[in-house]
Amino acid sequence: MHRAVFLDRDGTLIAEKHYLHRPEEVEIFPGAGMALRRLAEAGFLLVMVTNQSGIGRGYFTLADAERVNDHLQRELEREGVSLARVYIAPEAPDQPSRGRKPSPAFLFDARDALGLALDQSYMVGDKMIDLECGWNAGVRQSILVRTGYGDTLATQTPETLGRAKVVADLTEAADWILSQK
Repeated sequence: MHRAVFLDRDGTLIAEKHYLHRPEEVEIFPGAGMALRRLAEAGFLLVMVTNQSGIGRGYFTLADAERVNDHLQRELEREGVSLARVYIAPEAPDQPSRGRKPSPAFLFDARDALGLALDQSYMVGDKMIDLECGWNAGVRQSILVRTGYGDTLATQTPETLGRAKVVADLTEAADWILSQK
């Protein structure tokens, strides 16, 4: 069984931009590529799980979101990083959805497709739904990064974070994950 790090996209890997749908607007956080490479070199598979409600709201298309993700993956590959899988939930929050976080469905799909041990894997994100997704799937630890919406969440509602590990950014998340036995 393999271990994985599940990653939210907006606010975790890249700067949060309102309904991002243009590849040229992708801004990868400093150090994110190196952090991911270190995780991959330690044997973790990297899986991106992203809600893209702008599709369900009619603001942009699935093809637009896929172009953004393709661009992001090409940029990460320049740093020696490859994502094992990318899962997109295109529905708006008020629409029925199998995979929209906090649903753990995509983590279960990745488990089955890649042979993952969820209890030895991690979920990293900047919103409560990311943390809940990890908890719902039974990952070893859900980690809140203070990038994106994470700082506001950690500052305004620390009591709701439960057993989440709170870190500054993806670099610190990787440091913490790699320090675990």
